[in-house]
Amino acid sequence: MAATTKPIPSVWARPQREADRPALSRDAIVREAIALLDAEGVDALSMRKLGARLNAAATSLYRHVANKDELMELAVDEVAAEVTVPATDGRDWRAAVTQAARSFRDTVLHHPWLASVMGHAGLACLGPNLMSVSERLAALFTKAGFPDPRGAIDVVLSYVIGMSTAEAAWLTTVARSGETEADFVARLMPAAQRAAAGYDYLTQAYYTAAPNPDPALARDTKFADGLGIVLDGLATRIPRGNVARR
Repeated sequence: MAATTKPIPSVWARPQREADRPALSRDAIVREAIALLDAEGVDALSMRKLGARLNAAATSLYRHVANKDELMELAVDEVAAEVTVPATDGRDWRAAVTQAARSFRDTVLHHPWLASVMGHAGLACLGPNLMSVSERLAALFTKAGFPDPRGAIDVVLSYVIGMSTAEAAWLTTVARSGETEADFVARLMPAAQRAAAGYDYLTQAYYTAAPNPDPALARDTKFADGLGIVLDGLATRIPRGNVARR
């Protein structure tokens, strides 16, 4: 009996179906899905709700995307186009990686749902925009002198996704409070100080740090400091012949 080949469960691995309704394109569906995700989050996304926003029956959407998982793949890849990875000759690799990391973080904060679904969007790495980001990062680290850029890419992206996911969750909590971030932090600080009692490091941190009038700047600084530590560690992996690039 001939073996049957199981199809790969990814929108990028199958031919695109011909649209029965030219007015309702896959691009239009993905754009509206991103708008819905940005406004209401992942839990609010459904094919029926999306169809209502597009003034179309949910069945019409299935002519362009097979299911919600495919739609999420497409949405993830679409917003990945916003990530900037600058070209470099390798000597200024730290500045280039910093710019790319900040761009990725900005994209996640602009689309708070992104980081939480990237690991659950099927084979999202097959999307052309995500593949382009990976290719440009690989070129950046290769020119910097890394023999195999994959480890460096994984480390940087893990840091950025981890930090920006927590940051996006924090900003969502602040938004739900109806307060400004500065006011929310000021109201939270006394409770944090009480909870830190008995923990030496936390007590010192909470009692010596005055509420920052610009919490966004404090978040930027925290992200930059952590990224600097990551890049310091990566610099030690560049072969000795490229010391100038460390």
